[in-house]
Amino acid sequence: MNIQTPPRLAMEEKRTTAARPRRRLLLVVAVVLVALAAVGGGWWATHRAPPIPAGFAVSNGRLEEDEIDIQTKFAGRVAEILVDEGAVVRAGQVLARMDTSDMETQLAKARADVAQAEHVIATARTDLEQARSVWALAQAEVSRTAALVPKGFATKELLDQRVQALDAAIASYNGVNARISAATAARESALQSARLIEVNIADNTLRAPRDGIVQYRLANLGEVLPAGGKLFTVLDTNYAYMDIFLPTAQAGRAAVGTEARIVLDADPGHPLPAHVSFVAQQNQFTPKMVETAVEREKLMFRVRIRVDAQALGDARAPLQAGQPGLAFVRLDPKAPWPAAAAGMRR
Repeated sequence: MNIQTPPRLAMEEKRTTAARPRRRLLLVVAVVLVALAAVGGGWWATHRAPPIPAGFAVSNGRLEEDEIDIQTKFAGRVAEILVDEGAVVRAGQVLARMDTSDMETQLAKARADVAQAEHVIATARTDLEQARSVWALAQAEVSRTAALVPKGFATKELLDQRVQALDAAIASYNGVNARISAATAARESALQSARLIEVNIADNTLRAPRDGIVQYRLANLGEVLPAGGKLFTVLDTNYAYMDIFLPTAQAGRAAVGTEARIVLDADPGHPLPAHVSFVAQQNQFTPKMVETAVEREKLMFRVRIRVDAQALGDARAPLQAGQPGLAFVRLDPKAPWPAAAAGMRR
């Protein structure tokens, strides 16, 4: 005997069956939300900025180093590349050499001009001695003839001839002297040309101006670069800093020279002694001519925190630019450093 389910009861069973997947979906969503909240809470607890102690200003930023572009002074071909990206270089180290074949040819010609001028000078000095002797002889003959004319032993015509010979000897002597002066000037000009070419050849040997790290290599061997063409970008490891932004009240107290410390996320146990080296004269946000008191509190000023030279010298390895971290600025000289800036792990 078949017992049929009443229509109303059948409808309720269908509703219950259809609602079960919806409840499961809601339960899964609730579990996911709780898990996300737990993960977010854990991340916030471990990554949140430390509370700002009294007498300090704290802001986050990234460690930066000055970029130095290594450029060519003259157009030319890259003849030799001695370093690559990531290389640690020292001041004066040779990084690359440009082809200087044409300049070396010019230098050889300038040196040949110097040698030729010196030969002319040496020859002219010999001629000068001869001209001096002729001058002396002509002067003696004029003196003797001038003494004999009044006595009748020499004629006035002979005296005139010997005076003319003396004038010619003097002119010859002066001409040789002028030739020596011209050759000396030519030699000096050739010497200066040679020195200039030597300087230009030396400038085609590209050296590191400061200690640093090669960040980029921008040319390959054999490429022809224009004057001012870039070969490398070097980070100056002697100038490490972090630019931060402080509100008006704190920026006004962070004078140049104020003591600071930088704590990098990669090495929180070794804070870097630093100091304020620059405070912007203009605010970075909401630059209005007239502000209310509330708006002035929102103004932010760029402040540069530079790592002390002593800390750079004591570093175990060159600092890597781009590392994030926190900068602590000691607004109150008497305030003790917080644990995070004193080298103690929180």
